[in-house]
Amino acid sequence: MATLKKRLMDALLQAKLLTPQDLEKAEQIQAKTGENLKDILVKQGFVKEKDLIAALAKELFIPYLELAKYKIDAQVVEMLPEKVARQYKAIPLSKIGNVLSVAMSDPLNVFAIDDLKAITGHDVDIVLASEKDIIKALDRFFKGTTGSEEMAAAAEEVGGEVEVVKTDGTIELGVVVEESEKAPIVKIVDLMLTEALKKRASDIHVEPMEHDLRIRYRIDGHLFDVFRLPKKNQNAVLARLKIISGLDITEARLPQDGRFKVKLKDREIDFRVSALPTTFGQKFVLRTLDKSKLSVGFDSLGMTEEPRRLFEEAIIKPYGMILITGPTGCGKSTTLYSILNKLNKPESNIVTIEDPVEYQVEGITQIAVRPEIGLTFASGLRSVLRQSPDVVMVGEIRDSETADIAIKASLTGQVVLSTLHTNDAVGAITRLIDMGIEPFLVASSLIVTSAKRLCRRICQHCKEPIDIPRETWKKLGLERVLGAGEKPTFFKGKGCHVCNNSGYFERIGIHEVLMIDDAVRGLIIQRASSGHIKEFAMKEKGMRTLRDDAMLLVARGITTIEEALRATTEE
Repeated sequence: MATLKKRLMDALLQAKLLTPQDLEKAEQIQAKTGENLKDILVKQGFVKEKDLIAALAKELFIPYLELAKYKIDAQVVEMLPEKVARQYKAIPLSKIGNVLSVAMSDPLNVFAIDDLKAITGHDVDIVLASEKDIIKALDRFFKGTTGSEEMAAAAEEVGGEVEVVKTDGTIELGVVVEESEKAPIVKIVDLMLTEALKKRASDIHVEPMEHDLRIRYRIDGHLFDVFRLPKKNQNAVLARLKIISGLDITEARLPQDGRFKVKLKDREIDFRVSALPTTFGQKFVLRTLDKSKLSVGFDSLGMTEEPRRLFEEAIIKPYGMILITGPTGCGKSTTLYSILNKLNKPESNIVTIEDPVEYQVEGITQIAVRPEIGLTFASGLRSVLRQSPDVVMVGEIRDSETADIAIKASLTGQVVLSTLHTNDAVGAITRLIDMGIEPFLVASSLIVTSAKRLCRRICQHCKEPIDIPRETWKKLGLERVLGAGEKPTFFKGKGCHVCNNSGYFERIGIHEVLMIDDAVRGLIIQRASSGHIKEFAMKEKGMRTLRDDAMLLVARGITTIEEALRATTEE
């Protein structure tokens, strides 16, 4: 090894890629720290990593590969667990027969090579690649964070130039605005946005921590760490976000909301921005609204047969109220837009009141509430009813005034669509009564209430069957959902580069639909409890609960038992 080290250093010196003075400095650092000499040379900037790797490859008679120019077989990459690949800085490239070609940054690590052989069950043929290129490739296949290295490079380019002075929580503009417009900062923010869109992120979280700035993406409802920027870049990045969002750059003490649009090829994407002051700086959350990805047909909702049949019966009624319930981010708006799309005909006057208008729909009049000037859901709805609407969508019923106007509108010839934050379909009834609406008005106006949740789909690229004991799935109610004698086949995703190694890709809706017929109306007028109404609907009307609908998706191989249990509660 010592001989190789000397040969390598001599080769670098002879090629004038390294000076004797720099080599001496590196050896002094090595004597103090015990660090690898090659790593010291690169970190200190004495030698370019590319030159060092090329020289090492020449001395070892091992091929040197620039991974950026090489097409890597994704299926071969998955032969090596991510943890092992990152530990040894190794990535499988291709396989011919029983020989696996693997790129490594340290081809002299014989213990690593032995482990690679044992884990993959193949003979290993080593090629040399830079550590930076290997990490970048691993990020792309295992985490999907191809922009991380570019963000890091842009952050390094800014270096220590950003100096921000704060006075009583207000940022001094002189330096920050200037720095926020510099190319590296603009590049960091642009990469953050484009990477989020590539990875189907619904939200971007930009979070100031004590020692750095954390960036996370919410993908299919789950947050993933993407990158951390140096603390010195924080204020310039946040200032850039404020500028493009139209926020007050001088205000750092109060919450602010804004929005902006970006164009990516032929797509136009809206971003809703929320800034919130925290202990270590303003936290930003950017919600993506991609119109090109809005699917407004019933097919896109993933409804099973029974909920879909009930919905299609409900929306042909000439008047009445349809309520969608569930927590924030469960797809209530998507369901409403799907219904509107079904009702959107030349002979219909459809008006929506939203906060804000998330997607613009051709042929529909859409209004954004503006409470600061007195345009609320209630006042907007009152005005809309003077314009002879056939269908009205109210983004959310938040108070008794809006509830009262919406109920009365649904009784005077309009179809009214809206949402409520309740846990199940029956909860919408009790919530309206709690808001002060008389039970007989609730009973007379409601056509259908539906609770909704989202659960993740199993990734089709790495889906594989698994065995689950009959006792287990019987306890979960699958036999009740399927019928006695049927045995489902269960699946899971083992994890691959397509699904960020999660085993899931995209989401599907779970629905609980309660049709309000005469029997249910009678219970509402009698002020029956929500538990009583739900029990009656399940036993007498065959209503399928959220858990039942989720388990049906499990039985069809669309999602997993774990995901169904996570997304729903036991009845």
